[in-house]
Amino acid sequence: QVQLVESGGGSVQAGGSLRLSCAASGYGTYCMGWFRQAPGKERERVAVIDLFGSADSADSVKGRFTISKDNAKHTLYLQMISLKPEDNAMYYCAASPYQCSEAFRYWGQGTQVTVSS
Repeated sequence: QVQLVESGGGSVQAGGSLRLSCAASGYGTYCMGWFRQAPGKERERVAVIDLFGSADSADSVKGRFTISKDNAKHTLYLQMISLKPEDNAMYYCAASPYQCSEAFRYWGQGTQVTVSS
């Protein structure tokens, strides 16, 4: 069982930056990632990173968002720069005991990111 607690969301103007954090406890975090869901839209995979640090991100955020993790602190991060109004969404941290290509088993409660134009 894995517990995930996100923090760091908030409201910023377009062009601003935010850093999301996800504190993880428990076993089963071979792959961790960030997802987001805007009202009326499907959930979107933003970025994932595996146990060895191999990361991948969606084309829509490449060059603007960076996923990283601190294994000693059991914490996952998402550094977001050059934020756009289309980045408005609830952001969720997720973890899986399997490869990143598999479905994620554990989810946090989410943290809201609001970008104003």
